[in-house]
Amino acid sequence: MCGITGFIQWNTDLTRQSNLLLQMTNTLVSRGPDASGTWISNPCAFGHRRLSVMDPENGAQPMIRKREDTTYTIVYNGEIYNAPELKLELQQRGHSFTTQCDTEVLLVAYMEWGPDCVDRLNGIFAFAIWDGKEEQVFMARDRLGVKPFFYSETKDAFIFGSEPKALLQHPDVEAVVHADGLAEIFIIGPARTPGHGVYASIKELRPGQTLTYDRNGSRIRTYWKLESAAHEDNVEDTAAKVKELLQDTVERQLASDVPVCSLLSGGLDSSALSSLAVRYYNRTGQGQIHTYSVDYVDNDKHFKAHSFQPGADAPWIQRMVEDLNTQHHWIEFDTPEVVEALEYSTRTRDLPGMADVDSSLYLFCREIKKGATVAISGEAADEVFGGYPWFHREEMLNAGTFPWAVAPELRANLLSPEIRAWIKPLEYLQDRYSEAVGEVPRLQGETGKAAQMRVMSYLNITRFMPTLLDRKDRMSMGVGLEVRVPYCDHRLVQYVWNIPWEIKVTGNREKGILRKALEGVLPDDVLYRKKSPYPKTHNPAYLHEVRKQALDMLDDPSSPILPLIDAARIREIAASPEASSNLPWFGQLMSGPQLFAYLTQVNYWLRTYKVAIR
Repeated sequence: MCGITGFIQWNTDLTRQSNLLLQMTNTLVSRGPDASGTWISNPCAFGHRRLSVMDPENGAQPMIRKREDTTYTIVYNGEIYNAPELKLELQQRGHSFTTQCDTEVLLVAYMEWGPDCVDRLNGIFAFAIWDGKEEQVFMARDRLGVKPFFYSETKDAFIFGSEPKALLQHPDVEAVVHADGLAEIFIIGPARTPGHGVYASIKELRPGQTLTYDRNGSRIRTYWKLESAAHEDNVEDTAAKVKELLQDTVERQLASDVPVCSLLSGGLDSSALSSLAVRYYNRTGQGQIHTYSVDYVDNDKHFKAHSFQPGADAPWIQRMVEDLNTQHHWIEFDTPEVVEALEYSTRTRDLPGMADVDSSLYLFCREIKKGATVAISGEAADEVFGGYPWFHREEMLNAGTFPWAVAPELRANLLSPEIRAWIKPLEYLQDRYSEAVGEVPRLQGETGKAAQMRVMSYLNITRFMPTLLDRKDRMSMGVGLEVRVPYCDHRLVQYVWNIPWEIKVTGNREKGILRKALEGVLPDDVLYRKKSPYPKTHNPAYLHEVRKQALDMLDDPSSPILPLIDAARIREIAASPEASSNLPWFGQLMSGPQLFAYLTQVNYWLRTYKVAIR
């Protein structure tokens, strides 16, 4: 993976702005620690940081191709998993290639098919191409939004980048937040509304969209979205199709010229990917797979099972390591490390995030990077197949809001009366929820439970899944580790989208059809193990430390968060049983301790980024 950035200005000599381009590019060094490149040719300036995965000796970016008198230049972040097939087709159409990397395939695909090239891509990507013939920049983001793309359109310039930090280097982009941005932070966060960049002048290109910018301005086109259709396959055929699609995408995503490992939690999703990877490596003679797991010092002493986290992972990890004969790496962190990394994870996201869920992932990826450059992860299976508790609990299904954020009043009451009156958090939340429900592609004639579960699936795929994909991208790329997510293959997602709910829960189990598809791939006890989410620390020392930090923040009159919050209410929570509550206020993992950590992240973000609120 890589980091991309750039800007387009029609009436300025950009050759005098090479230092600005370099500053923007260098903010993305962690995304691409292996090489750097810039290209300026009026009216376009592109910057790139490279993480070498395919054809490390070649494939430098920005990559330039010429056809007659026309120049085409690309900066690209991602992987095109069907690049070999595309390359063959393009060669048959008369094109030649000088590298083995997918960057060149993507650029030539655009030269051959223009903007329609995106319809042919299987992969995760965000890219920008300068088209000298049309005098335009063509930009696109992958169908599920695995790779990020932010942009800002000002009076005089169009600015883009993999992360907000690159855009914020440009003098036309300020760290200003309006009322809707504050609402995103305090009532939607750590999620974001698709397309919303939080910063007033920054937007996000939504998944499955392209953006074309020329002298007439910008034009956005949606080239892919979920489509609803009747599902004709029976249970057996559905399971067989799911297995076929999953196996194909795993094998495609194992392609790399550098070491690939697997993240292994001992749960269904990661165990399935690890098993399919081991089978493929054994079949192709590629040696032993390395697997990695994460946990916390003394977590076994403090763990208490509850409905959102029913069991510890360690015994199941060991079970899979022995079954698959992987080279396993047990990674553990202690409370001080996790707390210290809260600030780094905020800088990596450019926004407040998922507290220790972010910081521990950053530390985890940092350790993995010591032995690997590419990893595969089970992210997104729960959204696609319906694994989360809110798919199965009537009170969450009928909450009338995003089911991973079922404590909106609690969150709204953290705000000062003035800020609450200004941003109207509950109204903002309801508007965003209504918009999301209104987007659902309904299936004609579908009613009752089936229609309800289609809505729930849509909310998870388009609203909750991007939060976790953002987290995975930023924390992994923050240390130069590429993480691939096979469950986000658009063919698999589209097929599973139309599987009726009664088939998805085959055997009266969450993700029942995925379990059936994996029969014979995993041991039965692992196959039918109850879902357990990404591990978080249960050490009371973590609560003690983040609560202390929050209270210290409240005691500091210079804390920029103070005018925004109800300090008395937060002190009240800190002194009550709510402080250690296991009832999540966001997702499955963010409960009492994470609330304090999130508030300190907000304060750190406001101070560090010098955020202006107006």
